Amino acid sequence: MKTTENDAIIDRFADIRILRYKVPGFEELTLLKKKLLYCLSEAALWGRDIFWHQNGHESLLMRKVMECLYAYNQDTRLEEFLKKIWFANGIYHHYSNDKFTPSFTQEEFKRWVGKVPVDVFLSKVGKTPDEIIARFEPVLFNPSFDAKKVNLKEGEDLVKTSAVNFYRKVTQDEVEHLYATTGTNPLNSQVKKLEDGTIIERVWRLGGMYDSAIQKIVYWLDKAVEYAEDEKQAEVIRLLIKYYKSGDLKDFDEFNIKWVQQKDSYVDFINGFIEVYNDPLGLKATWESIVELVDADASKQIELISRNAQWFEDHSPIDPEWRKKEVTGVSMNVISAVMLGGDCYPATPIGVNLPNADWIREQYGSKSISLANITHAYAEAAKGGAVLKEFAATDEEVARQQKYGEIADELHTQLHECLGHGSGQMAEGVTLDNLKAYGSTIEEARADLFALYFMADDKMQEIGVAPCKDAAWAHYDAYLRGGLLVQMARIEEGKDIEEAHMRNRQLISKWVIERAEKMGTAKIVEREGKHYVVISDYEALRDLFGQLLREIQRIKSTGDYEAAKAIVEGYGVKTDKALHHEVRERYAALNVAPFSGFVNPKMELVKNESGVVVDVKISYDETYIEQMLRYSRDYAL
Repeated sequence: MKTTENDAIIDRFADIRILRYKVPGFEELTLLKKKLLYCLSEAALWGRDIFWHQNGHESLLMRKVMECLYAYNQDTRLEEFLKKIWFANGIYHHYSNDKFTPSFTQEEFKRWVGKVPVDVFLSKVGKTPDEIIARFEPVLFNPSFDAKKVNLKEGEDLVKTSAVNFYRKVTQDEVEHLYATTGTNPLNSQVKKLEDGTIIERVWRLGGMYDSAIQKIVYWLDKAVEYAEDEKQAEVIRLLIKYYKSGDLKDFDEFNIKWVQQKDSYVDFINGFIEVYNDPLGLKATWESIVELVDADASKQIELISRNAQWFEDHSPIDPEWRKKEVTGVSMNVISAVMLGGDCYPATPIGVNLPNADWIREQYGSKSISLANITHAYAEAAKGGAVLKEFAATDEEVARQQKYGEIADELHTQLHECLGHGSGQMAEGVTLDNLKAYGSTIEEARADLFALYFMADDKMQEIGVAPCKDAAWAHYDAYLRGGLLVQMARIEEGKDIEEAHMRNRQLISKWVIERAEKMGTAKIVEREGKHYVVISDYEALRDLFGQLLREIQRIKSTGDYEAAKAIVEGYGVKTDKALHHEVRERYAALNVAPFSGFVNPKMELVKNESGVVVDVKISYDETYIEQMLRYSRDYAL
C-alpha cells in the first residue's frame, strides 16, 4: 500500500516515522556561541545511557546485545526490532509501556548469538554467548517477564509490577514507608533492597550511581562555563555542576532558582533528572536534556502573553482561594532545539515548562519554551492532511483546521506551558505528590484546560496574539477529535490508556462531551459506520472547559487523591472497545505512522593546523541507523 506520508520522513518502521529538524541561523553565530552550544550538546549526549538504564531493568544491556547481533547478522526483523528499541530507549513501547514482542524465534535468536565472536560479546556486553542466551531468552520470549515498564493499574503493587529501573526488589508499601519516614532523595535515586533485607538509596551523583556518565556530563558543563555568555549564565552552569557532584536536592533547588531567574541569554539548556512520568509513584525523574537557541523575534508574541500573566490568573474560572495573589517570574521563549538528549530523544516535546517544584514557581516563577523548529518539522511531515480529512466531520472543519491549525497549536502550547503550568495556588503543606500515580495526569489536564479556556477569550485578540475566534474553534474541533477518536490509533486494542498526556486528553474530552451531549452543544455522530465529533456551540463548550478547570485545580490545590483517582479512572483510562476498533481500522487504511521522532544534527569541531578550534560545523545528512550506531559507539560507558 502506498503511504500517504511525504519526503520529510527520512525513515519509517512499525508505527514510527523519523524526521529531521534544522537549526536556522546556526552558521551566522559567533564562534563563542557555537563553542558553548557544542559543549552543552556533548553534555546532552553523554547522558544517553543513564536514560537507557532507567528505562527498564534489562534495556541497556539488551541494546548492546542487539547491536552486536546486528553487526554480524543481516535480517530485516532484527533491524526493525533494533530500530524500535532505539526509538523507545529500551524494550518497552514509549507510549503504551508494553514490552516489545520480537517477530523472530528463540531458535533464530540463538543462531544469531552464535555468529558473534565471543570476544565481541565480552568487550561490548561483558558476558559470554551462553550467559546472554540464559539472561535474555525470558526477557524476549516470556510475555509475563517484566511485562510492563510502568504499570498504573489501580489495586496492583505499582512498584513490583513496573520494570522501570527506579526500584529493585522492593514493594510499593516499602517505598512509600521509606519516604514517609525519611524524606531523603526521592527525585534522584534508586531504591534497592539488599540480600539482608536492608533498603538503601543509590543516589545519582558524581561518585555515586551513574558516576561514569555524570563525569562526562560535568566535564562538558565545565568546558561550557569557559564560553558562557555572561557571569549569570556561568553561575547557573556551575550550580548544576555542584548538584551533580553532591546529589543534594537543596543544590538542585538552588540551581533551579538561578536558572529560572536567568532569562536574557541567547543560548539556554535543560539538563538533569527532570520529569517523573516514568515513575509509577510519580517520585523519581528520568534524565533529559535540550540545548536551545532563542528566537528573539518569534518570542515577542509570547512576551505579550507573559506580560499579562496576572490578568489571566485573576480571570481564571477557578475558586479565588486557589488563584495566585501575585504572579512572578513568568517567561517563555520560542527556541530552536540544537540537540536533544535522554528522555527528549528521539521523541521530544514541543513545549516545556520548568522547574516542576510548585514552591519555586510560586516564589520565583517559571521558564517555558516552545520548540519552533520541531513544530515546523511536524508541520512539514503532516502536509497532505490525510488524518484530518478522514476524521473531521465536515469540509468546513477541514478548511478551518488547515487555515488556523498551526497558529492555534502554537497558541495552545504557549498558554499551556507559559501560564498553565505556572498558574494556581497550593494549600499549605500540599504538593503534587499527594496525588501519587494520578499527579502527572491531573497536572497536564490543568495546563491543557487553562489553554483551552483562555485561547477563546477576547483578551487573545485584544493583546494581538490570536487572529480571530475561529482559530480557537479550530482547536476545539482538533482537541475533541484527537481526545475522543484519533489518539486511540496509538493504543493496541484491548489495552487501557497508560501515558499521562493521553489520559489527560481523553479525560477532558470525555468529561466535556458527556455534558455537552446532554446540553445539545456537541455530540458524537455516526455516518455510514464511521463516528465523528460535531460541535454546535463553541462558547458553551468553552464554559465546560472552565468548569472542569475549576474542579481539576481544586483537586491539585487540596491534594484530593480520591477525587483524582475517580476522575482519571472514570474518564481517562478505559476506551470504548467498538469505537477503538473502528478508529484503528480507519487509521490503518491511511498507512500513516502515528508516532514521530527525530535525528539530531551532527556537530563537529573545525581546527586549524595548530589544533585551534576555528569553527563548529553542523550537518543534517546522518541517517537514523548511522546516528544510533555512532551514539552507541562514541557515547558508550
